[in-house]
Amino acid sequence: MATPTEISQRLGEVHARLILCGHTHFPRVVQHGGSLIVCPGSVGGPGYIDNAGDVHVIETGSPYARYAIIEERAGKWVIEQISLQYDNLSAARQAEKNGRPDWEISLRTGYMREGDETPYFPGM
Repeated sequence: MATPTEISQRLGEVHARLILCGHTHFPRVVQHGGSLIVCPGSVGGPGYIDNAGDVHVIETGSPYARYAIIEERAGKWVIEQISLQYDNLSAARQAEKNGRPDWEISLRTGYMREGDETPYFPGM
């Protein structure tokens, strides 16, 4: 997760009360200065591996789909982070058929690896 310094660097000159972001696959709400930053997570990717540049693994530990509902009430933000069960096993079977064991594990478990195995890094 990004530190406050990294967040400041990434925002640069962006100043907004509410900032929505994605691609982290990890649900998070951060108050940063005058901005509220919301990442709802991922609807269908509860685990993620990036093997370009700084290799890192993000795992939510649950196969649930995630989204957020954000409302402004009396000048304040109300954020609902939703985790929703769905037929993730069908999605996992499709990933397996498509030759993607990394996505199959993630969709089934919310992790990118099973047990104490090393993570799946395609091309490494």
